[in-house]
Amino acid sequence: MRMVFASQVIEWRGPAPFYFVPVPEEPSADVRQVASAATYGWGVVPVEASIGEVTFETSLFPREGGYLLPVKNAVRTPLGLVTGDEVTVEMTVRLPG
Repeated sequence: MRMVFASQVIEWRGPAPFYFVPVPEEPSADVRQVASAATYGWGVVPVEASIGEVTFETSLFPREGGYLLPVKNAVRTPLGLVTGDEVTVEMTVRLPG
């Protein structure tokens, strides 16, 4: 399942700052349709994502009925991304098998 969406980079403050791109409502609904087949526990859903020319594998975190796409420093730094930046994400849910 492949999807493309735009969203803003957000910062989550905890013991260390983490950065995410919230998945909008419509793509989140699409993810929910296949989540039970893709998840490996705790509701996380493995994906391959691209922002600009950087492609990476990670897992979506369920949050308040939607999903958050983690954006590691290895992705953010080369792209110069900071909190509030609007990004376009191309994402594919990785199904087992």
